[in-house]
Amino acid sequence: MLGNTIKSKQSVTQPPSVRETKWTCCSRETPSPKETSVILRQMEAPANGRWTPENVHSTSSSSGMQRSSCSGLKMFLAALSFVYFSKALSGSYMKSTITQLERRFDISTYLIGIIDGSFEMGNLLVIAFVSYFGAKLHRPKIIAIGCVLMSFGTFLIAMPHFIIGRYEVQTFVRESVNSTASPCPAGSSGVTPAHDNPSVLPSVATGCERKTSVSMWVYVFLGNILRGIGESPVQPLGISYIDDYARPENAALYIGCVQTISIIGPVIGYLLGSLCAKLYVDIGFVDMETITITPGDARWVGAWWLGYLIAGTITLISAVPFWFLPKSLAMPVEKHDASCTPEQTRFIKDPTSAMEHKLRPEEPTKICQMVKDFVPALKSLLGSPVFIIYLCVTIIQFNSLIGMVTYKPKYIEQHYGQSASKANFLMGTINIPAVALGMFSGGVVMKKFKLGIMGAAKFAVGTSLLGYFLSLFFLAMGCDNAKVAGITMSYTGAEGLSYDEQTLFSECNSGCLCSEKDWDPVCGENGVTYVSPCLAGCTSTTGVGRHTVFGQCRCVALTEARSQPSNLTASLGHCPIRESCDRMFPYFLFLSVITSFIISLGGTPGFVLLIRCIKPELKSLALGVHALATRTLAGIPAPIYFGAIIDTTCLKWGDTKCGERGACRIYNTAAYRVVYLGLTLGLRTVAFFLCILGFYLLQRHIKQEEITALTNGDVDMEMDSLRKEEANDTLHYAQFVRALNCTPDRENRL
Repeated sequence: MLGNTIKSKQSVTQPPSVRETKWTCCSRETPSPKETSVILRQMEAPANGRWTPENVHSTSSSSGMQRSSCSGLKMFLAALSFVYFSKALSGSYMKSTITQLERRFDISTYLIGIIDGSFEMGNLLVIAFVSYFGAKLHRPKIIAIGCVLMSFGTFLIAMPHFIIGRYEVQTFVRESVNSTASPCPAGSSGVTPAHDNPSVLPSVATGCERKTSVSMWVYVFLGNILRGIGESPVQPLGISYIDDYARPENAALYIGCVQTISIIGPVIGYLLGSLCAKLYVDIGFVDMETITITPGDARWVGAWWLGYLIAGTITLISAVPFWFLPKSLAMPVEKHDASCTPEQTRFIKDPTSAMEHKLRPEEPTKICQMVKDFVPALKSLLGSPVFIIYLCVTIIQFNSLIGMVTYKPKYIEQHYGQSASKANFLMGTINIPAVALGMFSGGVVMKKFKLGIMGAAKFAVGTSLLGYFLSLFFLAMGCDNAKVAGITMSYTGAEGLSYDEQTLFSECNSGCLCSEKDWDPVCGENGVTYVSPCLAGCTSTTGVGRHTVFGQCRCVALTEARSQPSNLTASLGHCPIRESCDRMFPYFLFLSVITSFIISLGGTPGFVLLIRCIKPELKSLALGVHALATRTLAGIPAPIYFGAIIDTTCLKWGDTKCGERGACRIYNTAAYRVVYLGLTLGLRTVAFFLCILGFYLLQRHIKQEEITALTNGDVDMEMDSLRKEEANDTLHYAQFVRALNCTPDRENRL
């Protein structure tokens, strides 16, 4: 009877490997330490309910699985970095062509803001669904599809150039030496008011022929929307894929590396924009000797379309690697259930053995169940006060950042008198590398000092606050308005702004049939810019094309900007900016680099804070909602209202051939500086006040997590105690069996 009891207990509690060990232990009185550790590990597995026969053979394949997972993650990191590079290249090139598009399609900065915000509109259409449902499907292939859509959208943006026709510039310049047109045609009676006469620009057609260019910007708008739709899966699915399959201590560094490599995209994008801005829009189709305007002219349009063709091709290539990447990789040991031993968790193949909150990609996807779970998951996410305050702070910060970056090249052009090509070159070679170095340094600081949630929050806010105080110095780095007769100063030299086009006329040009709608600036020998040779009172012309010089300019003699001008001539283009402003520009660039580096230091810690302060199962959804909110409330409206406010500082608008308002020709630079920098800094000020509330909520959240961890820790200690007690009982039982006669006959007799 005792034998039957012992035999029954053996068959119930011992796994096959232990039963085999019983028959081989007869030659020893006690097991070796190695055998004891093997028995304990094998006994612990069935106690946890996770023992499988495959665990016994998993050790032989461990190194191969680890190598495969590591190589797969490296391939994904490389492919994702290239996609970040390509999409950043396209986005930065779009920013660099803002003034080119504005002039080419004769539209205001407000409409340019709508075009720029259309990218975020495309994201808004699909980002939430892609983030939630895409996380449960084949993430690499969804990213590949997005890259294809981005490339098609980029090609669509360039399409208007090939159907719009040639770019025409209104000018007084003679096309040949035989031309007899005078820049100052006299009236029949000599007393006709100048402003009551129509324009007599030689290149202007007498009839109003409405060109298709009026609506061509719609294609750019639609193409940018398609780019936004294609970009939507890249960030949430790519970052969540890295965080799922990378070790926790390396996730922040990997994300920092991806974002740092992506900064190369804006560098190349702005450099490409600088190169294309130097090339004339119709290069290859017109004789460049006949072009009278220069890249510094307010009417110059570069080859904006060429860069979009290059960017679209690169984006299409970036989609290729993702078609060959696996749906999932092996999970790191640290992300498996803590109740399993390392020997068991390292080689788990059954998805049900992983963490319960981690949705394994291998599980069968049920669309209906996913739809039912979406609303509760979204409700749980939006019910987190920490997430909500984080969202509010980043939305306001993004409004400031997007508005500032979008119009920074334009600000450099208008305020410091630089060409679009030089402004883009400086952005690509000086400003963007500082941002890249800052983001990489932020990731290194996170890893080196092992910053937690609160540490990351303090670091991000501290760097942003320091950059804010340094940015205040930009307000003091201002330049005076350019000297333009009839707009920023009178014809007699008295400084003062004028928003009335009637002030363009004076006694010196009263005998000419000029129009207030003309814009063909010339620089007089007195250092003053005149809106046109006609309004400068010029009556003679020498030379042709870009070598044209206007003489007998009566208005030049009236302006006392210089004492006793040598002659009364005027040359093509604006007068150079003042030397004081030219000396101020290097200081502006230096401070811009320093502030960009300091502010970007908190970029990676702030991003990691987002994915660490929420529940793991809501990580992909949180990234999607965050991207959705920032695009909806920052990416879309910021360029629009920044552009609308900048439009209010325009002093002279251009006109289309049909008399409609076109692009702005000259701005009030002092007002431009105040509204541009003031709005940027004002938004940051509001964000800092919200950060105070955010720190309070974050501290309360951390305390709650600590209390929960302590409670769970007590339960885990009790479970460990029970497992150890069960293991001791099993060991004592094994020793009791070895104390008996180890032959089968003896067992049967008992």
